[in-house]
Amino acid sequence: MNICVVGLQWGDEGKGKVVDILAEKNDIVVRYGGGANAGHTVVIGDKKFALHLLPSGAVRPNTVCVIANGVVVDPEVLLTEIDSLSQKGISLQGRFFISENAHVVLDYHKAEDRLREESLGKNKIGTTIRGIGPCYSDKVGRSFAVRMADLVNIEKLKDKLENIVAYKNKIFAALYNAQPINAADIYEKCKVYSQKLSQYVCDTTAYLHEQIDGGRNILFEGAQGALLDLDHGTFPFVTSSNASSLGVGPGCGVPVQMINNFIGVVKAYTTRVGAGPFPSELENETGQYIRDKGHEYGTTTGRPRRCGWFDAMVVKYAARIGGINELAMMHLDTLAGLDEVKIGYTIDGKEIKMFPSNIDKLSKVQCVFKTLKGFGEDLSEVDSFEKLPAMAKEYVKAVEDAVGLPVTIIGVGPSRKQTIFRK
Repeated sequence: MNICVVGLQWGDEGKGKVVDILAEKNDIVVRYGGGANAGHTVVIGDKKFALHLLPSGAVRPNTVCVIANGVVVDPEVLLTEIDSLSQKGISLQGRFFISENAHVVLDYHKAEDRLREESLGKNKIGTTIRGIGPCYSDKVGRSFAVRMADLVNIEKLKDKLENIVAYKNKIFAALYNAQPINAADIYEKCKVYSQKLSQYVCDTTAYLHEQIDGGRNILFEGAQGALLDLDHGTFPFVTSSNASSLGVGPGCGVPVQMINNFIGVVKAYTTRVGAGPFPSELENETGQYIRDKGHEYGTTTGRPRRCGWFDAMVVKYAARIGGINELAMMHLDTLAGLDEVKIGYTIDGKEIKMFPSNIDKLSKVQCVFKTLKGFGEDLSEVDSFEKLPAMAKEYVKAVEDAVGLPVTIIGVGPSRKQTIFRK
């Protein structure tokens, strides 16, 4: 069985934990999109792993990990993660592959990201300044793109980098009056990247199809969340790739017909980082309570996340476009202690059947709420659905009714054991 795990909100839903748990029963975990702007957290005992590029299955010593062609790879971040795992006794040798067609994030991408965002002033998008957008732009533009295959053929890369950097410096000087980037310095870094990463580079599309033909189980890991999808999210406050499950096919070369189950991960409430619409946002003490109790600060940026009630229309929309079969609800324990909890429904003067991702339409919507009694008990030791407080079970069922999908996995804490399976 092949499974895709994807976030159904604005990212940070808890995909890392879900992927880590499911990786135990799968042979291969594949990252198919995004870049080092993603932050997936895995907690094993007293150890916490924050992964940005490596698939969350990397912490399991027998799981093969693949970074597919849809990912933009920051070699510095990737090497830091590999070294960090090595220091904790986890080796990727013989079980890690990077697509030769994955594009590479370099220093000029990060500089461009920062300069562009600073120039926007109050209209900035809220990018992580990791160079993700500029790298995807070069991918689409083709002429100035660098791929992992170029790092393998390092001698040919020197002239290419000189041409790219000369062009970038003209843009930086003309638009931002910025200091020039040195092509020789970037090339020297690329030589190091080539030396350390070339051993992992291959045709991952061919590899994945060979493994599927051989009957191996593959887990496809999404980055960010469906509402940050470049085409179907709340544009322009989105990421630069297809962050929904719709990105699987182009992101790794495996068609969706070969995936048996799509699991959508949600929080028991809603969060988002940076600017953009957020109909159910709580800009009050309750929002701060959720932020503090849920440790809602970005894995990648450290920025405080905006918090709000669970928006059923957001999740229903994301589930519909992504072909989701079931839900994994994380952070149910964060809501414990509140006198009441709410489920939001986005409306535009009347009930709507589809969440409007268009910004102009979103500016006119409101969120109405269904209020339920809170559940004050600590949930961190609960190990079955039957043992949950009555109102916690009522809340889960209300979410199922609102979205129209079963909640089959429930997170009541950050560790592997703090997970309830209903299937």
